[in-house]
Amino acid sequence: MIGLGRLVAIQLIVFTLGAVVMGFEMLATRYLYPYFGGSIETWGALIATVLAALMLGYFAGGYLADRTQNLGVAALLVLVAALWIAMLPWTADAIFLRLMTEVGDGAAVTILASAILLAVPLTMLGTLLPFVIRVTLADTAHAGRVAGLSYAVSTFGSIFGTLFVTFALIPSFGVRAITLMLAATCAAGALGLFLLRRR
Repeated sequence: MIGLGRLVAIQLIVFTLGAVVMGFEMLATRYLYPYFGGSIETWGALIATVLAALMLGYFAGGYLADRTQNLGVAALLVLVAALWIAMLPWTADAIFLRLMTEVGDGAAVTILASAILLAVPLTMLGTLLPFVIRVTLADTAHAGRVAGLSYAVSTFGSIFGTLFVTFALIPSFGVRAITLMLAATCAAGALGLFLLRRR
């Protein structure tokens, strides 16, 4: 049976990284707006990319979690997300300018730009919940409760991240600074998972 302290620590990381997921989605609009505008088409591309990335992350995370109940693996995946996000302030503009120059600004390019921003980090972050459920599940009689708790905590974190980034960070800080804050938060989450990796 997992200890209460370890359970709370894991769920705190779930909350924090859930906040990063939606916070980064909101911040991504600032990267896309100068090139693709803020139309409903841009938002559609953004939301579809987020959902596709999380879908892939859940699937891959479930497969990996069944093969190894080691939170150290989840930590490595979250660290990949942190590194990807941290590189964006120095790479995104050049990539988007090249896309606009060589391909144009149609729907396919908008979706591609959204995928470049979001697909890798959100897929990596999406792998976390299956690991958490697998590690904290003591017996099948409590499977629904464990899964429900983990998704509820993650979603609560996403609500917080949406509001905090939109109403607190974006009006007060530049895009680069917020991006690095989110990357650092991911890295801290990865460190926490690594420290909690032992059964």
